[in-house]
Amino acid sequence: MTAGGQVVAVDVGGTSIKAGLLGADGRLGPVDRTATPPAGSDGAPVLDAVEAIVRRLSQGARPAAVGVVVPGIVDDAAGVAVHAENLGWSDVPLRDLLMKRLGCPVAVGHDVRAGGLAEHRAGACRGARNAAFLPVGTGIAAALILDGRVFAAEGYAGEIGHVDVGHDLPCACGGRGCLEAIASAASVARRYALVTGTAVAGSRDVAELVRRGDPAAVAVWDDALDALAYGLSLLTGVVAPTVVAIGGGLGESADLVLRPLAGRLAARLTFQRPPRLVAAELGDRAGCVGAGLLARELIT
Repeated sequence: MTAGGQVVAVDVGGTSIKAGLLGADGRLGPVDRTATPPAGSDGAPVLDAVEAIVRRLSQGARPAAVGVVVPGIVDDAAGVAVHAENLGWSDVPLRDLLMKRLGCPVAVGHDVRAGGLAEHRAGACRGARNAAFLPVGTGIAAALILDGRVFAAEGYAGEIGHVDVGHDLPCACGGRGCLEAIASAASVARRYALVTGTAVAGSRDVAELVRRGDPAAVAVWDDALDALAYGLSLLTGVVAPTVVAIGGGLGESADLVLRPLAGRLAARLTFQRPPRLVAAELGDRAGCVGAGLLARELIT
């Protein structure tokens, strides 16, 4: 293995593929970013892109292992992408297909759970036996760390974005009332545009308008925080994390999220132990770092 036993980490997102080399010290090198091609039902274009990225980063040599994380429902143990709404594929045997192409061990995992693993090992959840990583981005999902281990439930755990938090907005999943439909970073931007008729680039723009006291922005932001507090109260009652790391697009505006969200959550709890809410530390590299950690577990 002339690549020096390096591990290639790949995070496949709905819009971009992030990848890098994870060193033996657990540090991720420079991140390569490529637009995600339309996946198709069999995932072939994404597989082609991942293969090309791995070969480029490993300079044509066979890496020691490759970690690939993807969104949606993922069976980590079987290495199968069961379903991903934003990629349009179902039951794709990613691990087996990539192992045949690359000739090395491949770990396949869920992007948010991988991010939670990274935040637990090297980020905001260090030292916590029970924690949650909650990236609030295009969608909302939670990575649950229970008794020191990431909990997957055959790929179905952590879908807090699709619990009913009591509104009537439709969700991409086909339901109504979902947390994701009102509190994701994408939903915040979309709802502001619907209310005002003014398009914004993303939740960051809405956050800036909140800081300026824009009434419509404040109302949309408050709705999102109320819904997040509702969702977190359910999570707190069921798994009692001691710390929740907030990431994603909304997490970039920590000054407008952490303290007001903690207050709203505390108001919903009675005897339950309130978690400490903190900003995630690894940013949009968390999934990539987690992918590398999953791959390294195959060779250590």
